[in-house]
Amino acid sequence: MRKVALVTVGRSDYGLYLPVLHRLVAEPDVQLQLIVGGMQLSPEFGLTVQVVEKDGFPIAERVEMLSVSDAPDAIAESVGRGVIGYARALARLGPDLLVVLGDRFDMYPAAVAALPLAIPVAHIHGGELTQGAMDDALRHSMTKLSHLHFVASSEYATRVRQLGEEEWRITVSGSPGLDNLLSTALLDREEMAAQFGLRLDRPFLLVTFHPVTLEFDQTDRYACELMAALGAAELPVVFTQPNADTHWRSICARIDEFRRDHSDAEVVGTLGTQGYFSLMALAAAMVGNSSSGLIEAPSFELPVVNIGSRQGGRLRAANVIDVGYQRHEISEGLSRALDPVFRQSLAGLPNPYGDGHAAERIVARLTSVPLGTTLLTKRFCDQPKVKVAGVTGG
Repeated sequence: MRKVALVTVGRSDYGLYLPVLHRLVAEPDVQLQLIVGGMQLSPEFGLTVQVVEKDGFPIAERVEMLSVSDAPDAIAESVGRGVIGYARALARLGPDLLVVLGDRFDMYPAAVAALPLAIPVAHIHGGELTQGAMDDALRHSMTKLSHLHFVASSEYATRVRQLGEEEWRITVSGSPGLDNLLSTALLDREEMAAQFGLRLDRPFLLVTFHPVTLEFDQTDRYACELMAALGAAELPVVFTQPNADTHWRSICARIDEFRRDHSDAEVVGTLGTQGYFSLMALAAAMVGNSSSGLIEAPSFELPVVNIGSRQGGRLRAANVIDVGYQRHEISEGLSRALDPVFRQSLAGLPNPYGDGHAAERIVARLTSVPLGTTLLTKRFCDQPKVKVAGVTGG
């Protein structure tokens, strides 16, 4: 049996993982070792580990690591606790491969812990950019800690090569989150109301806004500007909770203030993949700075007002309207997003993040790659040298 450990730290990565998890469980020669940590174990974030348990995936280890504070030094301390916790978990489990995803600070320690234990790491969603977040550095660092790379597009494969990774280690798989679209039955307005208690009888805005970690001292101001623009829009609003990043609590405080002044504003906790996809399918527009606005939203032909620098550098489809942090900029973006002509222009929009068959490519590689020294021993591949203005450089 090939033992494959997989780390999940929050509702967002778990939704992306689901097609991979189902395929791994179905493999007769694979033993799945699911490690749950980060926000999944936090009551403040809905104790979403209960969703994992409800789905029937056996949990091999739980890694408590998050600090009660959202200050910058507390985030750093959480990373340290994560390295300790994941190291102990991996030493007990002894997996043949470790699977990590994305760029979260609570995911990163797992890849660090695997290094001295000589456990090869497979990384999903590498090569991307989020220039306004510290996640950008964490993602590229995880690329260098990893031995297999599953990227969402050929552009991202190029960037992984630029980081010195060997060609045979890179698979252009697409985003596994899009696989869910082929298997998820969406809920209508009445079903969403019955299951989650949401009032969706009018056109509404779906808002997912996270801290911009390289500009964390501006988090409260950014949140205030967003709330002012949402108030001016005079539409019902459904908020989702921000990630456990630096100063995330200030965003929650501003959401609470907005709700007190607007009876048609609601906050949702744990929706699961089906609930979140159903909201995207029903929303008039999406507002915020979530990666889901870039990765999944194009498949719903959903207009997205993407605020600020957090997703700077990522591939964009034509549904994304980039705006600054000022309330008038957000309002202008909303006006365009809510224009019926713009919505109609998105009909048949292709999604640059894949074709919905990522999980089969990922699992095929995880189950067939030869284990041993060749996989573990990485060689840095220098890029061809070019000569520019009389100077030779890489």
